[in-house]
Amino acid sequence: MTLRLYDTATRSVRDFVPRESGKVSVYLCGLTLQAPPHIGHLRSGVNYDILRRWLTAEGYQVTFVRNLTDIDDKILVKAEEQGRPFWSIAYANEQILSESYRQLNVLPPTYEPRATGHIPEMHELIAKLIADGHAYPALDGSGDVYFDIRSWPAYGSLSNQSPEDMQSAGDAPERGKRDPRDFALWKGAKPGEPSDAYWPSPWGRGRPGWHIECSAMCWRYLGAEFDIHGGGLDLTFPHHENELAQSTAAGLPFARYWVHHGLLSIGGAKMGKSLGNTLDLAYVDSLGVRPVELRYYYAAAHYRSRIDYSEEALREAATAYRRIEGFVQRAVERVGAGRLGELPAAFVAAMDDDLNTSAALAVLHEVVRDGNTALTGGEDVTVRTALAATRAMLDILGLDPLDPAWNAGGQADDLRDVVDSLVALALEQRAQARSRKDWAAADAVRDQLKQAGVVVEDTPQGPRWTIGEQKI
Repeated sequence: MTLRLYDTATRSVRDFVPRESGKVSVYLCGLTLQAPPHIGHLRSGVNYDILRRWLTAEGYQVTFVRNLTDIDDKILVKAEEQGRPFWSIAYANEQILSESYRQLNVLPPTYEPRATGHIPEMHELIAKLIADGHAYPALDGSGDVYFDIRSWPAYGSLSNQSPEDMQSAGDAPERGKRDPRDFALWKGAKPGEPSDAYWPSPWGRGRPGWHIECSAMCWRYLGAEFDIHGGGLDLTFPHHENELAQSTAAGLPFARYWVHHGLLSIGGAKMGKSLGNTLDLAYVDSLGVRPVELRYYYAAAHYRSRIDYSEEALREAATAYRRIEGFVQRAVERVGAGRLGELPAAFVAAMDDDLNTSAALAVLHEVVRDGNTALTGGEDVTVRTALAATRAMLDILGLDPLDPAWNAGGQADDLRDVVDSLVALALEQRAQARSRKDWAAADAVRDQLKQAGVVVEDTPQGPRWTIGEQKI
């Protein structure tokens, strides 16, 4: 079966055929760095990381570009409010974002360009658009440059709407535009803006518009045409529509597939800083939910579906992952870690069907159930096969509990070693009490551990202990 992806441009699920055999080029719109990321932002990183891992598993050489928007009106507003240089705010939030992705086991991109590093490419694209009659300097002498949407008949095709139904672009005063819906390619420096937030240009000093940034970076790192352009569903219009228009008007074939992921909402509203309803990794940690469990929460939903956040659903996802993790740990104790096995055909079919991770996880849970049955029955050959298949599937999803990425916790790992030693000492005392038939003392140890959140389970292989649902 061939990988099939939903393409926003054609509004259909299409067979994926790369531009160049054996190679795939992907551009993902990254974050605007006006503030630290919330868990809605981080969903994007995980969704496209799974896509990348699956493409790699299918034998493709993947070039994955994820940009950073480090100059933008929103960042300048924050700079004004905080009395800090705009680049200081952007860099600080970039560091937080990188650490958040590391905690979620999101692989580093092949390239992660910053918008401010690609001003020359933007100037070149803008100059070509002006020369070809698709852009013009502002009519009010402000130094702005606008894309003329009326010059490009295909404008609106990506978002499937007519220009007549569109509102004003809203990114600059209308007085400088031929048409209110024209959007800014370059923004001339204005009084009152930070004095360091500009670059020289043929149209006067200023800074780039948001949309031209991505077109320039796509062109620089992936060439005139590339395979997949990704981003959140909310970017379809105006951002991706404008990228497509200005790039194709400049003579670039641009993206062959447009892949958009659903948003993460809370209380039915999009999670966003302007609404004050954002949750970050620190909040998730305060609930006792680990980053690996948050990643499972993202993967459990199809990438195109909306996730309406609830603490209950997040905890259910954590519990589901801990059941998988518990099987892996028990199986490893029994037969050793071994190597990754073959992917079940049903799992492969689910992933090839527009990355249907929810169906893929159903296959994984079925294999885990069979593995647990084999553990109970002492069927080591079946246990080994189930473990190898389970880990292979988890590896594709970035969720293998034996992946070193999940075991690089520094101080947390040191604390785990201390807890291991203390619980082992308590279990030894319990074993001694049981050996002398002092059942009251043995039960007291067990009750004290339970009160501390440690649940003891007696098995044929000896006692096992649990913190919450996570078996150790």
